[in-house]
Amino acid sequence: MESHLLWLAGKEQEGHEDCIPIEDPATGEIFAQCHAASPEDVDAAITAAHQAYKSGTWSRASRHHRADVLEKCAVLLAEALPQLIPLESKQTGRVIREMNAQVPSLTRWFKYYASLLRVEERSVLPTIGKLHNFVDRVPLGVVVQITPFNHPLLIAVKKLAPALAAGNSVIIKPSELTPLTTLLLAKILKEAGIPDGVLSVLPGYGAITGKALVEHPLVRKVDVTGGTEAGRAIGKIVGGNLAKYTAELGGKAPLIVFEQADIDMAVNGIVFGSFIASGQTCVASTRIIVQDTIKEELLSKLKDKVESIAKRMGDPMNPESMMGPLISSKQIERVERLVGDAQRLNEALPLVGGNRMLDQSSLDGFNFSKGYFYEPTVLISTKNNKITQTSIWQEEAFGPVIVVVTFRDEEEAIALANDTEFGLGAGIWTQDLSQAFRVSERMEAGITWVNTHHRNDPSSPWGGATNASGVGSENGIEAYHAYTTTKSTIMNFASTEESLAADDWFGDGSKSVRYG
Repeated sequence: MESHLLWLAGKEQEGHEDCIPIEDPATGEIFAQCHAASPEDVDAAITAAHQAYKSGTWSRASRHHRADVLEKCAVLLAEALPQLIPLESKQTGRVIREMNAQVPSLTRWFKYYASLLRVEERSVLPTIGKLHNFVDRVPLGVVVQITPFNHPLLIAVKKLAPALAAGNSVIIKPSELTPLTTLLLAKILKEAGIPDGVLSVLPGYGAITGKALVEHPLVRKVDVTGGTEAGRAIGKIVGGNLAKYTAELGGKAPLIVFEQADIDMAVNGIVFGSFIASGQTCVASTRIIVQDTIKEELLSKLKDKVESIAKRMGDPMNPESMMGPLISSKQIERVERLVGDAQRLNEALPLVGGNRMLDQSSLDGFNFSKGYFYEPTVLISTKNNKITQTSIWQEEAFGPVIVVVTFRDEEEAIALANDTEFGLGAGIWTQDLSQAFRVSERMEAGITWVNTHHRNDPSSPWGGATNASGVGSENGIEAYHAYTTTKSTIMNFASTEESLAADDWFGDGSKSVRYG
């Protein structure tokens, strides 16, 4: 069995906790193990990161040098795709067709932040008097990033690119379920020119490795993607250290389909938004809100589309396979519980799906019973508006399960969409431009898509509108700024004579002198 070491301050090292077994969720096979970081390993990595920050080898390097290195990161990442893509698929269970589409796109983040470094302008403020006041953005120091299992490389790169662009030293703790590609990424970034000490990757469990990282007094920012409860717990610790905090947490995205929508486009949007990554995304469109006048037509087409997905599920490494397994036995048990409770309480009944997959694939004969496969599932509310009080409507399932309800008018649709503690993503489907603007303005979500879903660009902010969905955002200039602090420099350019006349506060006499 292949064993993977920590990446500590630019070198592979053994960890001092028990190794983590890495499971293929499609087969249940333990195919690798990974060293885990102890609190002592964490302290060593943070100490090295702080020393690297203080040395200035990266933190005070010119912005053009950092931009050059980030661009080299993009080049080497592209060259490593034949290694990264199958490994990302194997550790997550995500089908290879998804990874072939997603992983190559990650070079855009390094290129975007390299470009941002080259064009960023320094502010000069309109101060009173003969003063020149300019403002720089400088790195924070040591930052910790905690990434989840569902998009290991994507989310690591989204966080790393702005943090490194700003000049910080970074320590990543990947999910204990999917650490392997992040470790490989670290080696690629070293080859691109990231100095030793500036980047460490410390796999481990949250209660040990994660706790030691976020508690450390030298850490000046924590950036986490994960569940809401974990995010709240981490936030309390980070707040106690007066460090900065960004958290991208839970979601329960609504998707509204108006009668003005193109139904075929909307159905395609629903299945993409709901079943990509087997529904294991924070912006999965899990609450489908359909105008009552088009319900029957939409459900008929949606049923056909979802059944076609199930028929084409198979080995995740098969390029023709449409959807993979859930990540773990714990995750599939959660989905089974939520769907089972909804049926038992007669809250929602399946139009299609609703069961774990235990047979063989009709696509390629793959044995589903050894992995964590669950049918793409559409539940129809039996209570319509009263569904909003149920677990299947309010709780994040993080699986391929959606619930359909109907509405009569815009007001009811908006009320249903906003009836959640989460406010991350939302979708609207309509060909009426006025309606699109009108409704999108009232959606309580950090990201609202119209006639599309799950679009993600390095320049576009990605974050929630409510605390349950997190604080701060990823992507764009906002993310870069969140990894910096402002440094204001004020220079007096008055002549010596002018300064002596105006600035001698404690001089003799009562002549007017400056104050402030």
